[in-house]
Amino acid sequence: MAGFSRALFLLTFLLFSFSEAREILVGGKSDAWKIPSSQSQSLNQWAEASRFRIGDTLVWNYEEGKDSVLKVRKEDYEACNTENPEQRFEDGNTKVELQRPGPFYFISGAKGHCEQGQKLIVVVVTPRRRFIGISPAPSPAESEGPAVAPSSGAANLKVGLLAVIVGILGVGVGLL
Repeated sequence: MAGFSRALFLLTFLLFSFSEAREILVGGKSDAWKIPSSQSQSLNQWAEASRFRIGDTLVWNYEEGKDSVLKVRKEDYEACNTENPEQRFEDGNTKVELQRPGPFYFISGAKGHCEQGQKLIVVVVTPRRRFIGISPAPSPAESEGPAVAPSSGAANLKVGLLAVIVGILGVGVGLL
């Protein structure tokens, strides 16, 4: 019976671990949203070393009224154009959920800050899981555009794992 319990725990863990979203503090610390003092302090260096998944939430902490976070298009990111952002956040505790694979562009809305390096590109990757019948999507480096989620997706995987758990439970009950 101990083996049955261990198997049930493992399957339940696998079922829920595939989609666990995280809250990620931008830069890894509360005062990271500022003009970098050097290239090594750039938030893009931090982002390149991090892995972002669909459902993760980025969190910025900054002084309300003195700065802001603007979600912008690539062209506006490159030009540090603050005039027409997709979204503007000014509350000092900004949270943005990453809802699709591909790049996201953020710049500071404070005058002159973006030009001095206060900006961030985050690339959300599509998971590369290898399961029977599910082929992995190309990574951003392998394709020109953003990665595309596999058509059979994690939802079908969860349904399959749930069926396995129910099957084990049925067998376990029959053994009692």
